[in-house]
Amino acid sequence: MGPDDITKAVDLGRQMLLVTIKLSFPLLMVGLIVGLGISILQAATQVQEQTLAVIPKMFAVVLTLFVILPWLLIVLVDYTNDVLAQTILWMQQYG
Repeated sequence: MGPDDITKAVDLGRQMLLVTIKLSFPLLMVGLIVGLGISILQAATQVQEQTLAVIPKMFAVVLTLFVILPWLLIVLVDYTNDVLAQTILWMQQYG
């Protein structure tokens, strides 16, 4: 295992983390924005019901997931194809 192999492994790890951030960011932002809105509403009305905060966030995140699901699948398929192509090249180099 040479320095090139370590560099490739680090690049694959970096690419994996970037794809993970790219896929999770929209869902996390929707949850954050809805949660902030609900918190402001609860503070203004002085209603401190816990289910009032959780259920709208869950609904918003699931709705966002359904809306961006085609994009998520495209990103995942592209990433998988790239990883498999790099793996095949690596195996041809050493096999």
